[in-house]
Amino acid sequence: MENSDGMSSPGGGTEEGHLRKGALNLFESAVMGVAGVAPAYSIAASTAVLVGAVGLGGPAALLYCGVAMFGIVWAFNYLGRIEANSGASYAWVRRALHPVLGYISGWALVVSALIFMVAGSFPAGSVTLGLFSSSLASNVTAVTIFGSIFFLLMIVAVIAGVTVTAKLQVIMSTIELVILVVFAVLMLVHGHDVHTFSWSWFSPRIFSGSSGFFAGALVAAFYYWGWDVTANLNEETKAAKVTPGLGGIFGVIVVFVLFEVFTIGTNMILTNKQVSNNAGDVLDVLGQIVWRGTGGKLIVVAVILSTVATLETTIIQVSRTLFAMGRDGTLPRALGAVHPRLRTPWIATIVVAIISLALFVGSQFIGSLGSILTDGINAIGLQIAVYYSLAGLAVVALYRKHIFKSVGNFIFMGLWPLVGAIFMIVMFIKTIPGLNGTTLVVGLGALALGFIPMTIYWVKGRPYFKMPTAEERTVSDDELNLVDA
Repeated sequence: MENSDGMSSPGGGTEEGHLRKGALNLFESAVMGVAGVAPAYSIAASTAVLVGAVGLGGPAALLYCGVAMFGIVWAFNYLGRIEANSGASYAWVRRALHPVLGYISGWALVVSALIFMVAGSFPAGSVTLGLFSSSLASNVTAVTIFGSIFFLLMIVAVIAGVTVTAKLQVIMSTIELVILVVFAVLMLVHGHDVHTFSWSWFSPRIFSGSSGFFAGALVAAFYYWGWDVTANLNEETKAAKVTPGLGGIFGVIVVFVLFEVFTIGTNMILTNKQVSNNAGDVLDVLGQIVWRGTGGKLIVVAVILSTVATLETTIIQVSRTLFAMGRDGTLPRALGAVHPRLRTPWIATIVVAIISLALFVGSQFIGSLGSILTDGINAIGLQIAVYYSLAGLAVVALYRKHIFKSVGNFIFMGLWPLVGAIFMIVMFIKTIPGLNGTTLVVGLGALALGFIPMTIYWVKGRPYFKMPTAEERTVSDDELNLVDA
């Protein structure tokens, strides 16, 4: 089947082209949202970068970026109610704004996810080996081999199907959250604090000017990134136009609370030197301070489970985006193939595995763990600012006729997403002058590469690049009634 502008509808019009429909419910979608953000991993791997950017201002950076991020969450919620498409922003931004912006939105997700495979797989190998031997944990060859095996196991799980992945995620994320809550309580009752709690940690005045504020926001954006995997799974979710958006909302609420609690706890318990000396896993040293011995190692288990979870969801997210692009013919059509029995985009997943492993192995020989994490996190921050800001603008454009019909519409369809989009745009512009050459090449260079395939497939006349009509670029009254229903 084809829609009005000649593009293939989700699934390609034949049963063979469909992903597994109705595989996830609301609870599983919310779990996917939490797993995509990976609270334990994000705290362990990103805290040193955040402290390096804003010192004790981490709680403020996460708060203000969190407020802006909720605007983007609402944008995804309402965009998803118009069309269930595994490409998510790749499809929605095209309809609302322009095919070029839609393509770049999808490409930004793809390159950010591939870069994350490096930032995620290295700590997975290092932290796991560290449970048994500190020397192995610092051995580049051992970490590379173990991290590669770790990653390949995730690929197998993803190809096996979203139902299998969801069950694993529920188990892993439940254990992770229980451990994090236990250690959150232990931190708050610890009593031997390096810094006394201060409300100034939430004040805008704690930053060294606007450049310091946005440097922290860029790292905070990485903390939250990943909840939108629920949108890329919409074709495989029950009530596909409603459930993924709600799953993203619930997921972000959970991780927002955890991030604030652990960042406050880190400020209270750890010195800057302890944080910088443990750049790859701040939670390891924090765990030993609040619960010495074997008990403190439990939080390392949470980091491992969280890393597994986020690698899985990231693979899902990028493979579904590539699947949508292959289905539309804006990348090789083979990427749009669905396994006849497992109902997964197996070729797209294998391609992700090959590229990611090559990047992961190569990265081990270009810098230290700390530099890889810092450069990777900042590069990803630039890329996600692009597609999140476009989504925020898209929902305002698409619902523009309905924004002023009620207070709720004005806030959740208009004002909040627009504030989130503007925040992301300003953050993108403000942080570029302060980033090093490696981050800029990786972050902006990878984005620029997207213009090559876009130009090739545009010249080939793919229907995706046909400009939507004025009527298609706005939500009709009938569509709005379906959204409200």
